[in-house]
Amino acid sequence: MVTLDSFIKDFSDAKPAEEKMPVLFVGHGNPMNAIEKNEYHNRWTEMGKSLPRPKAILVVSAHWLTNGTKVTAMEKPRTIHDFGGFPQELFDAQYPAPGAMDFAEEAKLLIKKTTVQSDLEWGLDHGTWSVLLPMYPKADIPVFQLSIDYSQPPQYHYDLAKELSALRKKGVLIIGSGNIVHNLGMIDWGGKAYDWAIEFDEKIKNYINDGNHSAIINYEKMGKIAQLAVPTNDHYLPLLYSLALQEKNESLSYFNAKCEMGSMSMRSLQIG
Repeated sequence: MVTLDSFIKDFSDAKPAEEKMPVLFVGHGNPMNAIEKNEYHNRWTEMGKSLPRPKAILVVSAHWLTNGTKVTAMEKPRTIHDFGGFPQELFDAQYPAPGAMDFAEEAKLLIKKTTVQSDLEWGLDHGTWSVLLPMYPKADIPVFQLSIDYSQPPQYHYDLAKELSALRKKGVLIIGSGNIVHNLGMIDWGGKAYDWAIEFDEKIKNYINDGNHSAIINYEKMGKIAQLAVPTNDHYLPLLYSLALQEKNESLSYFNAKCEMGSMSMRSLQIG
């Protein structure tokens, strides 16, 4: 008799273990970063060349919020231009990466916290392709997304993410894509970062350095600066997916570590 556990084992055994892939959290910011040759775009380009080449990429993007958890499971995910008011050049950008149906199925089996549904409609939103376009411009690595169940509290997302850890040894690069500080209502396109934005970003960095994930999960206890920095936590939750995958004594480094446009942190990190 074939049980679910034996099926999972057989499925996993069919994919030989790889060197453990790193995990990223990327502050994706302005969608124009996808095509402008600015410091963020250039750093993503460098990382695509320096990181081990993944067999597939899993992205948890701030821009796919659902009731329940879903995973993209189509052969050819579409490029979603989920924004407005930008130049036509950005809408013309495409990222025709293949889907990763086998890894999507494995992610479904690994997650025990909830029943993950296969999705055949979503595709790749700009939280995914705006970063991957500079990193892997050939779009030749399979990509899939895991949605954020927006009805659930931060601890739920952190706990769920831990169940994905086995994918790292299967050659999957896992990326959380959002922003630590993200308050669009107070954006100042040409202005300096607000004091509260800098303070919140710095506090989160210190908690990360200290391994104090509990304080990061319970960020609302930080009071007024948390309310300003995270008025809605759609862009914050992807950070929890990345941090949950950090193992004991794993290396940690930051990149694009700055605040801009008044109320947005571009701080990004690499684990492993």
